[in-house]
Amino acid sequence: MIITIANQKGGVGKTTTAINLSAGLSFRGKRVLLVDLDPQANSTMSFVDPHDLGVSIFDVLTDQASFQEALIQTKIPNLTLCPAQISLAKLERELLGDIDSHFKLKDKLSDLAGEYDYIFIDTPPTLGIITLNALVASTHILIPIQSSYFALEGTDDLLETIDKVRFRSNPDLKLLGVVITLHDKRTSLGRDIVDQIGRVFNNKVFETKISKNVRLEESPAYKESIYTFAPESKGAEEYSQLTEEIMACE
Repeated sequence: MIITIANQKGGVGKTTTAINLSAGLSFRGKRVLLVDLDPQANSTMSFVDPHDLGVSIFDVLTDQASFQEALIQTKIPNLTLCPAQISLAKLERELLGDIDSHFKLKDKLSDLAGEYDYIFIDTPPTLGIITLNALVASTHILIPIQSSYFALEGTDDLLETIDKVRFRSNPDLKLLGVVITLHDKRTSLGRDIVDQIGRVFNNKVFETKISKNVRLEESPAYKESIYTFAPESKGAEEYSQLTEEIMACE
């Protein structure tokens, strides 16, 4: 299963979700690859210092290195990282004029067929060539949506892009589901937003909602997942529950 985590809005918990689902599945014995496709490299920084890297996903997608050369085994058993650096911001310019530019990641991932049970792709908050590569390469898309007043703003653009990818490049792309993040169930606004998201996505909204949690924000700074940084926290409990829901989708 190759899962792109995408939403063109920033600050909705894409990277937090990518890190902790990857770790959660790894701790359950699954072989997991996390591909950081965001030039901000936040997933990468949650495990290693990007400045120490020799090879990154940019080098892979521009044919300067193989996927195997870029992979880093994290300190979490079964979890491998393909890191990003700021150089990834130049990818669109590098691929300009390449007729198959949106198939680059799909072609490269074919070299890893069968090596992983799950591949997660963390994407930037845009719908450009990088996110398009992720969607073309994936079997599923997971959409984190922040529990806020503007939660669904721009969602139509993302869904339209998904439909175009299905029509032109990846007809088998499925919506794995929507996960509500940064949720405060104590407020009437929070509850109203959950109802609103449910009306749009129906049964594609995961039961587990990720609450606002300081520990989730702190853990990447210590280069740890929530499970080892704060195993008794609400964030660890909720991402563990979400991990179980993801596994039930196999």
